[in-house]
Amino acid sequence: MLVLHYTGMPDSEGALGRLTSHEAKVSCHYCVDEDGTVYRLVEEERRAWHAGKSYWRGVRDVNSASIGIEIVNPGHEFGYRDFPDEQIAALIPLVADIKDRHGIGRGNVVAHSDIAPARKEDPGELFPWEALAKRRLALPSPTRGLIDPYWSDAAFLLALERFGYDVIDQVKAVIAFQRRFRPNRIDGIIDGECRAKLLALLLPRPMGEM
Repeated sequence: MLVLHYTGMPDSEGALGRLTSHEAKVSCHYCVDEDGTVYRLVEEERRAWHAGKSYWRGVRDVNSASIGIEIVNPGHEFGYRDFPDEQIAALIPLVADIKDRHGIGRGNVVAHSDIAPARKEDPGELFPWEALAKRRLALPSPTRGLIDPYWSDAAFLLALERFGYDVIDQVKAVIAFQRRFRPNRIDGIIDGECRAKLLALLLPRPMGEM
């Protein structure tokens, strides 16, 4: 899988310093600066320590099964802001190349918040997933022909788990889904729009398979 993060630090110098520090014990394969500069920090065939305690579609050791990309942004703690066009323009071909070479399905191009919903928010609700989705590099947020299946909350959570999420922290799992697929309203409440979007992602053919 391919996991997208934000650095969550005030500037790129501090982020790169931490990502290359032996003491910090965190790392990633690539870092994309706001001006579009791409840094390769760990060879792809080697494990990078970017995912932490996480889970996606049955995989609990995500570090062993993923490429990690850190995207420079101060994050929610230090003044979360839009991702510059230059940064996304550099990220798109990087994601496309990694995805193609490793045969990664769109459903396995994920946010850090997707794989660790109880702990993480990045890359957050401002990340332009639609820029990747329209190039078939990530799943789009379903918008057409949505039908509310009127699942109970328990049924929604079962479906969310089937889609790939860890739902042990139920509210955080719903928030992570909303942050990724309904970023205009992140309230942790399971409503008809959430149910309809999840149904569209699962049926009739799971969109995450290609």
